[in-house]
Order: sequence, then C-alpha cells, then structure tokens
Amino acid sequence: IKNYLTEARIVADSTVLGKTVADLMKLAGGDAIVTSILRNRTMRMTPLPDVVLKVDDILLLEGDPEALDRLVSQGRLSVTGDRGGGDDTTNEMVAIEAVIGESSSLIGWTAQRLALYDRFNVNLLAVSRRGERLDRRLAAVELRLGDVVVLRGSAARMPEILRELGCLPLAERAILLGSVRKGIVPVVVLALAMVATAFGLLPVSVAFFAAAVAIVLFKVIPLRDVYQSLDGPILVMLAVLIPVSDSLRSTGATGVVAGELARLGTLLPASGALTLILVAAMAVTPFLNNAATVLVMAPIAAEFASDLGYRPEPFLMAVAIGAGCDFLTPIGHQCNTLVMGPGGYRFSDYPRLGLPLSFLVVIVAVPMLMIVWPMN
Repeated sequence: IKNYLTEARIVADSTVLGKTVADLMKLAGGDAIVTSILRNRTMRMTPLPDVVLKVDDILLLEGDPEALDRLVSQGRLSVTGDRGGGDDTTNEMVAIEAVIGESSSLIGWTAQRLALYDRFNVNLLAVSRRGERLDRRLAAVELRLGDVVVLRGSAARMPEILRELGCLPLAERAILLGSVRKGIVPVVVLALAMVATAFGLLPVSVAFFAAAVAIVLFKVIPLRDVYQSLDGPILVMLAVLIPVSDSLRSTGATGVVAGELARLGTLLPASGALTLILVAAMAVTPFLNNAATVLVMAPIAAEFASDLGYRPEPFLMAVAIGAGCDFLTPIGHQCNTLVMGPGGYRFSDYPRLGLPLSFLVVIVAVPMLMIVWPMN
C-alpha cells in the first residue's frame, strides 16, 4: 500500500511545537505530506511551509506508512484515532492492515457514526483508497469496498474482530503507527548487562539472559515476537553440539587432535601457533554455524595451548575471531546468505573478496592478540 491518510495532534511535548510545517516535513524525507491543518477544531488551514504549528493543531497526514510512523514518533505527535488499549491493560495491542470486503459492515459508514471503538474496541488509525486523495478527518471518512484500513486493537481478539467487520487481513508487516515507544529502555538494559559482565558482577550468560527477560517484562518486545524470533534448528543444533563438545574432551579426542596440531606447532614460533588456530577456525566455520565452530574448536585450542606451554586466552580468542570471520562462502553465516540473492552474487564471488579479507584479519588479529593477551 503506497499512501495512507491518518491524523495526528500536536501536543505539549511535541518536538515540532512552535516549528513550521516545513520543519515537520523534513522528518518524512519527502514520503509524506500534510494535506490540511485543523485549528481550534473548526478552522481548516492550508498547510503552507511557513505555517507555525501550535498545541492542539490536528494534522491530516498522507504518505507511506513508514514515513507516517517517522513523523509521529520523531515529532512526538498523538495519533488522534488511537484511544488506548481499553480497560484490559494486560492485552497486547497490535496494528494490522486489512481490506474492506464485499460483505463488510463498514461499507457506507464512518468510524464516528459506527462507533467503531465503543462497539468493537478497535481504533481506526489510517485509511488508504486507491486512486483518490482523502481530505476529510479520519473519523468522517465514509468507508468503501476495497479501502485498506489500519486497525489497532487486542492481538488476541483481532482475528475475531476482522471476521465480524468483514475485513480481510493483508500480508503481515510491521505497522508501528500509534504504538508506544520505549526506545531508551533497551539501551539502558543492554548497558546494565554489559557493565555487570565487564565488572564481573554476573556471568555473561546470566547477565544477557536477564537483559532479555527485562526487555520482555518492560514490554519493549511482545512475547509473540520473541517466540517468532527463536530459530528452532539453530537451537537444536547447538543443544546437540554441546554434548559433542563435552564428549570430545571426555574421550580424549581433543587431546589427539591437539597433539597432532602441537607437533606442527613445535616447529612454529608463538605467532605461527596462534595463526594456525585462527586459520583452523576460519576453515571450519564455513561448514558449521559460527557458534558451533566455537563449541568444537575451543577445547581443541585450549588443549593445544597447554601442550605447547602457552596460556589458553589468546588461542580461545583466536577461535572466537576465526569463527566470526567467514568471508569465503555464502553458507557460513546468515548475513552472507541474505545478501546473495539481492546482490546477484555467485558462490565464486565470495572468495574473490573474502580471501584477501581473511588474510587481512589474520595479519591484524595475530599481533593484536599477542599484545592484549600475552602468550606466557
């Protein structure tokens, strides 16, 4: 959907209060416009660029959903159609796009006349109509067959409400218009987790797990999105590889592999031994997930360092760096895979850039590791 009509109010803490329409439009980057300004509830003003915005001005906005969201969030505007979440504050609120179907009870009605919020407990946030620019207030727009609307309401009840209204939900995408922003919360939570880890107050796993729980408790991310973000196959693979990693140590397999590497390592200087582990990790990670590479290579690197009489820290960090630096294939890391299609890359394109980049990583990483974590 290209353009929506929505309306927003200038409130006391709006960042654009006292500024001009032109200043507001800079936030949209040219992807949204102000079609009209309502002042004192009755006076309609032409939104000339030099018009100064005042408290309680109602702006009729038209544009791309993302641009409208930027205007509302960065300008700290109040979406006038959004009347909150009702009496049940425990319900997760979502905004969803839907098209008005042939049998919809919305056809021929306005949100105001239908008492949409009072009857169905949903807010009409925006309307899009193909081939026509809407210039009325949102509550006064008479809805038609084929109109696309953005409705905000309870996530649990939204499917039932859409069926009752005769609306068909569109393909799901993030609609943030009118949603509550808690941008500072994740920054604070992440900072606290990092401080707790840096000063040794909590183990890394505990600190960041607690941070994830805090993000959910503060409702920065809906629990539904958390579950959707979990990558089941990766979790299963890591769960399987943890006992594999333990078995490598308990059966002595790490000692065997490390011993063979140590034979080669005795012929090399300290920097050469460190390079060997770094290159080995970089060679393994295209065939395993980077986290899985660490699980497999870390015990081998620690045993290798012990056999040669070196401290394990630089070797373990070399494994971490090597596992995270897969530039040679499109399958070793999800980022490599994601850009392959849009960029039109072939498999052979990756080593052309990845090989020189890998050499650069080795050249820079080895001396830095030896400086930060002395070998002896």
